[in-house]
Amino acid sequence: MLTRLFELIDKSQNIVFFGGAGVSTASGIPDFRSTDGLYHLKYAYNPETILSNTFFNHKTKEFYEFYFDKMIYLDVLPNYCHKALAYLEEKGKLKAVVTQNIDGLHQMAGSKRVYELHGSVHRNYTVKTNRFYSLDYILHHQKDGIPYSEDGELIKPDVVLYEEPLNHKTLMDSVEVIRKADLLIVGGTSLTVYPASGLINYFMGENLVIINKSRIPFYSGLQINEDINLVFKKYLEHAGVNTETI
Repeated sequence: MLTRLFELIDKSQNIVFFGGAGVSTASGIPDFRSTDGLYHLKYAYNPETILSNTFFNHKTKEFYEFYFDKMIYLDVLPNYCHKALAYLEEKGKLKAVVTQNIDGLHQMAGSKRVYELHGSVHRNYTVKTNRFYSLDYILHHQKDGIPYSEDGELIKPDVVLYEEPLNHKTLMDSVEVIRKADLLIVGGTSLTVYPASGLINYFMGENLVIINKSRIPFYSGLQINEDINLVFKKYLEHAGVNTETI
C-alpha cells in the first residue's frame, strides 16, 4: 500500500492534503476522541460544552482555564507528516493543506498555503473592535485568568467554537483546491466532524487516499491504517531526503 501511495505522489502534480487531529498527535498534541484524548478527561463540564460560544460568553474564566491548560502546547514541533507536506509544496507538487487543526504546526514546518478550517491559537482578536493579538500576548496579559487588551477589551481566540460557523472564505477556498486536485490525501481524521468532513465530496479526481490508524468503514478505496507520521517519514526516505536533517 505504501508503494502505491508513493507512486501516486510521484506522478501527481496537484496534490491537496486534508488533515485532522491525528496529524499532530505524534508531535504531542492529544486528539479529542482517542482513548487518551480530551473527551476522556474529567472536568466539571465536557469539552464540547466548554469549547462552545455560549460557554465562552457566560463562563469566560472557566473557558480560559480549560483553553490554556488543554488547547495550548508551546513546546511542540512539527513531525514528519508536517515536514513532508512542506517538502512537497516546495517541490511544487502539493498545492494546499486543508486542516482541522489549530496548532500552526504546518506553517512552522514551512507550508505556505494552509487553510485552517477551525482557526488558529496563534490569532486572537478583541471581541468588539476586532484588533489582533498574538498568542504570546494573551498568555502574558491576563486579569483573573482572562486576557484583555491594553484598554481593557476582552480578547477571544480565533478558533471556531461549537455553535459557530466555519469561516466562509476559508471553506470556499478549501472546496476550490480540493475540487481541482489530482490527488487528495486525507490523513489523521475519522471523517466524522461536519461540515469539514464533507469537503471530500467535492473531490473530482481519480485518486483519493486515506491514511488513518483506525479503518474508516464507509470508504472502499486505498486506505492505509498506519501511523501517518511514520508513513511520511518513509516517503521522505523514498524521496531521498535525510530525515535526520529536516
